[in-house]
Amino acid sequence: MEFTLTDEQQMFQEMVRNWVEKECPKDASRDYEAQEFEYPFELWDKMSEAGFHAIGLPPELGGQGGDVVTQMILTRELARSLAGLTWTFGISSFCAKSINKFASDVAREELIPQLAEGKLRVAIAVTEPSGGTDLMGAMKTRAAKVDGGWSITGQKIWSTAAHVSDYLFLMARTEDIVDKPARGVTLFLVKNPAEGLECRQIPKVGMRSVGSCEVFLDDVFVPDEYVVGQPGQGFYQMLSTLNNERIMVAALCTGIIDGCIEEALSYLMEREAFGKKIGSFQVWHQNLADMAMMQKQAELMTYYAAWKSESGEDCGREANMAKVVASEYAGKCSDIAIQVLGGMGYAMETHPQRYWRDSRLYRIGPITNEMARNSIAETFGLPRSF
Repeated sequence: MEFTLTDEQQMFQEMVRNWVEKECPKDASRDYEAQEFEYPFELWDKMSEAGFHAIGLPPELGGQGGDVVTQMILTRELARSLAGLTWTFGISSFCAKSINKFASDVAREELIPQLAEGKLRVAIAVTEPSGGTDLMGAMKTRAAKVDGGWSITGQKIWSTAAHVSDYLFLMARTEDIVDKPARGVTLFLVKNPAEGLECRQIPKVGMRSVGSCEVFLDDVFVPDEYVVGQPGQGFYQMLSTLNNERIMVAALCTGIIDGCIEEALSYLMEREAFGKKIGSFQVWHQNLADMAMMQKQAELMTYYAAWKSESGEDCGREANMAKVVASEYAGKCSDIAIQVLGGMGYAMETHPQRYWRDSRLYRIGPITNEMARNSIAETFGLPRSF
């Protein structure tokens, strides 16, 4: 049994950490996030220059290759500083993997090289206002077959970075199957901008400058070659990539925990009260130890899920477990870090408040922790609970 990263992975981890300290340290990340409706194009361009968008994509199409563990190392190291703004990298990365796996040769050969180079952005447009977790049962967005393609009408919500993306990775119902709502939905690559397509940003608590949008579609045309995979099987195709997204959330939350420990420890070493450093107070020893134990649990579960995914085994249970544990621990650790800083922890100029606001989302999305727990229980043979 081996619990260490390979030499190559350790070198990559060190390279990313050095890059983060130079290109997007915590103060810069705070300033990016403070611009609520201004997407961090400068950050995207820096990631493009570093080659991060090419990780996990095939070299023959301009990618750099790299396994799932490497992808999670990158996600964790970025999140230590960027927190939720790590999705500046993550959203297109997730979509690119799905495009590479399922899209037509025409779409793959056109889009993957541009995605790898950072010349294209793709946003996920799946969730609907009336659906939330009940994605299939409440799917109202429709795609009708027309000459040469499809016409899509409907509405999506919480589409991250849709307003600045070149394509939307969108799911729509193409046929009604009453007894099996998971069937009859199809994935599309929708060009943005397009006639009949509108994106509106949503003001929100955290992850502010990366942008989350409502998307409105009124007879938006998509050519046949931009259907992703087999019509009617979109949900099942997406299932095969959802585990990657959940492990990615776990890695992101582990990075948030890393940042929280750094911020708490720095303050404990510097701040004086009652004539001595507050790091000498027993209560903070207890809290820091708790944070360290949460960090290690999140790390081990995340890398185990990533390793299992890379091995080709079914990692659904492990991906859900890692996502739940890491997201809940990120919330607890960011709250402790705020408490360590006292009044300054409530100030927008410090970093724990940003970790706290961003981490709260990951108990809700991309799947609620309640629903993830249901899925975990079902893997032990319990009947479906919803």
